Amino acid sequence: MGQTVKKKKEIEREFFMAELSNLATMTILPFEHKYLVSEVSSLLGRAGTVGLGKAVDVLDTLGSSMTSLNLGSGFTSGVTTKGNKITILAFEVANTIVKGANLMQSLSKENIKHLKEVVLPSEGVQNLISRDMDELLRIAAADKREELKVFSGEVVRFGNRCKDPQLHNLDRYFAKLGSELTPQNQLKEEARTIMDQLMTLVQYTAELYHELHALDRFEQDYRRKLQEEDNSNAAQRGDSLAILRAELKSQKKHVRSLQKKSLWSKILEEVMEKLVDTVHFLHLEIHEAFGSADGDRPVKGSQNSHKKLGSAGLALHYANIITQIDTLVSRSSSVPPNTRDALYQGLPPTIKSALRSKLQSFQVKEELTIQQIKAEMEKTLQWLVPIATNTTKAHHGFGWVGEWANAGEIPSPLGDHLRFL
Repeated sequence: MGQTVKKKKEIEREFFMAELSNLATMTILPFEHKYLVSEVSSLLGRAGTVGLGKAVDVLDTLGSSMTSLNLGSGFTSGVTTKGNKITILAFEVANTIVKGANLMQSLSKENIKHLKEVVLPSEGVQNLISRDMDELLRIAAADKREELKVFSGEVVRFGNRCKDPQLHNLDRYFAKLGSELTPQNQLKEEARTIMDQLMTLVQYTAELYHELHALDRFEQDYRRKLQEEDNSNAAQRGDSLAILRAELKSQKKHVRSLQKKSLWSKILEEVMEKLVDTVHFLHLEIHEAFGSADGDRPVKGSQNSHKKLGSAGLALHYANIITQIDTLVSRSSSVPPNTRDALYQGLPPTIKSALRSKLQSFQVKEELTIQQIKAEMEKTLQWLVPIATNTTKAHHGFGWVGEWANAGEIPSPLGDHLRFL
């Protein structure tokens, strides 16, 4: 994946010549050579005795294992160090891949068009967030950047676990992406192909997760059967154990097959290189999708001063309250006191306090019938309920693997930028 940086050795020679006079005080190398800090330090210590020519030869040798960090090409690790298989980390890596896949999908032309033409102009977004489309686009772009930050942060974490030191401290490499905004068609094609391949591995990894749990149950049943003392004769007991033993053997074979097909048996370094290129692609794709809205301009005070429900962990709670209200309004009969009290008790403390204060100062100007009150509420619920429904859908752990399905930020399967709520 990716292209080799041209004239790499010449660049390294120039670097060495520029820094040779400062060897005594040198403590850090430029980013492009960061992976050679420890190795070069010891080798350059010998440069004074072996001569400049020998030192340049040393750099030539090290250059053959340099990582290609040219922002105009893919991330390439030329090192021959044999990495470790992913094994038990497969499930965490799979969830990271799903995050990247969801972000990539949300940035598709179809989803961006839906966002700009349907989601942002919708009554719910206009009423709850802002009626300024430029501001809404900046908020959406900032949300995508935040998702990319989470995704790239996990890539950095896994990179630091690699045996290959060239995959350590990737955050420094990602920081340089900010200046790279030119679309690259080759990278786009490769990134989508890579993600399709990775998602195939994720599917097998998800299946492996469930089959490992099944294997654990088979083993527990077999051990329990061995320890049982019942009244059956030895022949009957032997037949029962033989059946369990055969099932256990078959399940183990199935698990081994899935391990070979899934992320479990892949080399972490190889998967990491693909994820690094995916981060690069997503960075460019966000800018292409939002253009000038993808910048450092802050959003208006309303967004800076109020924390969003998603980041506060309250989105699902509010969605449930809205759904309960909709259920009560749709009833033809009056609301039972206990149901009304249960709804009130479910309100957040700040809402309760504001509601009490408002009720105390509330004055009836015109007596309304129940039907009139319901009609007024339905006007609001007409645009509020769809947002609550989409929020609930987004919290079902769509596409996540194993026990990590309920950890972290839950991605939206619809690409509707539901974190606006």
